[in-house]
Amino acid sequence: MKIAFYGSSLLSSWWNGAATYYRGLLRDLAQRGYEITFYEPDAYDRQQHRDMDPPDWARSVVYPATQEGLRTVLARAGDADVVVKASGVGVFDDELLAGIIEHARSGALKIFWDVDAAATLEQMRAHEDHPVRRALSSLDLVLTYGGGPPVVAAYESLGASRCVPVYNALDPTTHCPVEPDPRFAADLSFLGNRLPDREARVEHFFLEPACALPDRHLLIGGNGWESKNMPVNVRHLGHVFTHEHNAFNCTPLAVLNVARDSMADIGFSPATRVFEAAGAAACLITDAWEGIELFLEPNEEVLVARDGQDVVEHVRTLTPQRARLIGEAALRRVLAEHTYAHRGAEVDALFKREMRARLEEVAA
Repeated sequence: MKIAFYGSSLLSSWWNGAATYYRGLLRDLAQRGYEITFYEPDAYDRQQHRDMDPPDWARSVVYPATQEGLRTVLARAGDADVVVKASGVGVFDDELLAGIIEHARSGALKIFWDVDAAATLEQMRAHEDHPVRRALSSLDLVLTYGGGPPVVAAYESLGASRCVPVYNALDPTTHCPVEPDPRFAADLSFLGNRLPDREARVEHFFLEPACALPDRHLLIGGNGWESKNMPVNVRHLGHVFTHEHNAFNCTPLAVLNVARDSMADIGFSPATRVFEAAGAAACLITDAWEGIELFLEPNEEVLVARDGQDVVEHVRTLTPQRARLIGEAALRRVLAEHTYAHRGAEVDALFKREMRARLEEVAA
């Protein structure tokens, strides 16, 4: 079965938080026999900051971010059995969605894969003529990488024939325990780009605790923070490439996850970082959000903070021994239940079920 996947980037994690998700899931689908072509635009300097060579498990097509480049790659949609438009490509998003519907061959599955469902739903509720909302009746599936029952209900109430969450997960071939690296030594570390709908929560859960922990060393990685005033005990690294994430997670006493506003509000939305940290057997402290126990057990496999003061208390009372036990328990849990092999099996079964239903409809 052939998949044409139109997304932000497979080759670069530069301002592209979905990179690990795409890589882990599509690699597993390729191992299940799918022929995958990933189409990504040459935009936002991502090709100048690649952290991955074109893989042998998918055909990578980088196209010019121009109208001509768009027409060229959309013409290939008709070759596939499954055609996917992901959210957040960043250029020609509306045209790509309309284009896959127009160019997909009869009988192909047409899918919108939303990697930021909370934001998309907010926009669709505000604008009845939103391109995704208009397209829902022409799509066979909406897949999301978070959101759970609230997102499913919202999408289906707006006209989606079916919405299925396919959560983030761990790729144990790329994220695993490694030796500590002195570059990433800290008592608490946070990794994430500076985004408008997360900055206030980073201040509350990370920077304010830093001020309350003047004798502790904190580390922040990600794009955009270089112009942010930081407490003196916080060190900023800038962009941390994907191949450095294991050491970033393994080295500190604990690492922090801070959800974006929309993800925290809607719940059931574990970030890629949650599984990367668990895969490295790191002790993870996360802000509280509904549904976390579906992925990691609070106090045993993850520490949960309702506010900045909880972060302070966790760091003050955490010993290296307890941090190690929590990290090891998290690793066992995600290996048993939350790898991309688990997610790939779900998607494979879903695609085959949908294709089988189409054949039965034609035969009837």
